Formats: sequence, structure tokens, C-alpha cells
Amino acid sequence: MKIAIMVIAKKKPQSGMSLVELMVAMVIGLFLTAGVFTMFSMSSSNVTTTSQFNQLQENGRIALVIMERDLSQLGFMGDLTGTDFIVGTNTNVEIAALTSDCVGAGLNNATLPDDKPAHFRRLWGYENTATSEYLSCLDYGDVKADTDVLQLKRFLGPSVSEGDSNAIYAASNSSQVAFFVGESPTATIENSRIWEYQHHVYFIADDASGIPILRRKTLTSTGMSNDEQLVEGIENIRFLYGFDNDGDSTPDSFMPASNVTELMWDNEGFQRLVAIKAFVLVRSINQDRSYTNDTQYQLGDKTIIIPANDHYRRKIMSTTIVLENPVLIRS
Repeated sequence: MKIAIMVIAKKKPQSGMSLVELMVAMVIGLFLTAGVFTMFSMSSSNVTTTSQFNQLQENGRIALVIMERDLSQLGFMGDLTGTDFIVGTNTNVEIAALTSDCVGAGLNNATLPDDKPAHFRRLWGYENTATSEYLSCLDYGDVKADTDVLQLKRFLGPSVSEGDSNAIYAASNSSQVAFFVGESPTATIENSRIWEYQHHVYFIADDASGIPILRRKTLTSTGMSNDEQLVEGIENIRFLYGFDNDGDSTPDSFMPASNVTELMWDNEGFQRLVAIKAFVLVRSINQDRSYTNDTQYQLGDKTIIIPANDHYRRKIMSTTIVLENPVLIRS
């Protein structure tokens, strides 16, 4: 007879984490979580900073390139470059009064030449203040305060075979010009070429959400009613005009528009306009609450003071534009 012997193993009591161990683990976990969130926050901040700096650089570069390309061709009037437009002598204007025009200071400073006994002004600028003279198409409130406005007039190349009804054209040879709308002028101008005529006005204005934008008024067949939004974030702009005092075609001094006299605008004195310095203050589109801007910016000859508790990044960019039509300068 077999006797079954049962062996009962004695089990150890189960043990878990003590309260102290649990608290230590939670503290370590909190430190690790805080580290992860800190790294994420720093990474996010770096991404925002880098993105805004890239945005500032690109917007400023685009704004300067657009204006430089336009201003470097200042005064180009086809075969009549360097010759003043005298209505009734070498100039015919076959266009009725424009529906909208940008008339500036000076006796002959509308979009098209008129018969006043004064030079046709191809370039004019001013700083938009409450007391400044301004273009008839831009009231003081239409432009951001204390920013510069600049207008220029020129022909656009290349020449075309005929015009159309959407723009103003000029048919010219070396001694005559006729401004017209349509395929061709009424006046017969021998051996002429046809060019599109353009009047541009650069200025800054805020949009509905408060973002400053570099804008441009352009000429159509009915006048200066066409507004283009060019570059966002351009908060201020400054032009300094470089004049040659000794005839060597290099600027001896740069000055703001307020110091340029009537004779100097019309190149009637001994000083000749040969270059323009353009400065832009570029602002980020969005705020960065982790950043406070307390910097003062030197925009050419004037200092820009940023309001307290401002959270926008900014950058100043500039270029010097040499005018490529010296024959105009010496006319």
C-alpha cells in the first residue's frame, strides 16, 4: 500500500512599491516630463525665431529689388531720353482729362505733361506728415504716418508694334512724342517707336488687420486708380537723394526730400541727382510673445523708436540705386 505524501510549499507574501518608492518615481517622472516640455518649447521658439528672421530678410530683399529695378530706369523716355517735354513744341497729348490723377508739387507734376512754363517733373518724393505737401491721389490718412512716398515716370521697354485701350502709350522719335490711348496716335511722327508709358507711386499703408504693406499705384488708360499690394511687413521706408556737386556723376551728398529744393527736383541748379539710397524697416507679420523689442532703429537719417511692450521683430535693409540715364541728369 502506497502512502501519498503531499508537500505543501510555503509561499512568500507578494510585495509592491512602497509609498516612498512611488513618490520618488513620480518626482523622477516629473523631472523627465519637464525636460521634454522644455526641449519642445525651446525647439518651437527656435523655429519661430528662425522663420521670422528668414521672413524679414526675404520681404526686405523683394521690396528693394522691386524699387531698384524701377528707379534704375528713371527718366527713360525712349529716343527722347534727356529732352524735356514741351507741349505744343515737341509734345502732343492726345488724351482727355484722366478720371483719376496723382498730381504732386511743382508747376508741371501731373501724370501727363501740360503746357505750363515749367519742366515736366519725372521724380518727386515727400515724407507723409500732417504738414507736408502730398499727391492728390493720396491724402495724409491714406499713407502710414512718417513714411516716405515716391513717384516716378518713365517709358517701359521694349517698344511695341502698336498700343491698346488698356494703357497709355507714347510714340516718339528723337525730336517728337505723342501720348495716346489705342493702337496709334493721331499725329504722324516719322520713324517713331511706341512705348508703354508708366507712372508709379510707392507708399506704405496698413491693411484691415494692421499689417503694413508696401503698395504701388500704377497707371491705366483712365488714370492712377490701380493699387497693387507688393510686399507685406514693410513698416517704414526712407529715401535719401544723392546729388553731384562737381560734375563727376558721383553723389557728394545725400539728403531727405524735405531738403531738396524746387530747382533740384527739376535739375535746374548746379546740383544733379545721380543716385538714391533706399532704406526699408521690415517687421514680422506675427507677434512673438516670448520676445520684447526695445531696439531703436536708424533708418537713414532718422531714428525709429519702437513703442513699449512691442513683440514684433524688425530688420533694416538698404541699397544705393545709381540712376542709369546720366543724359537726363545733364539736360
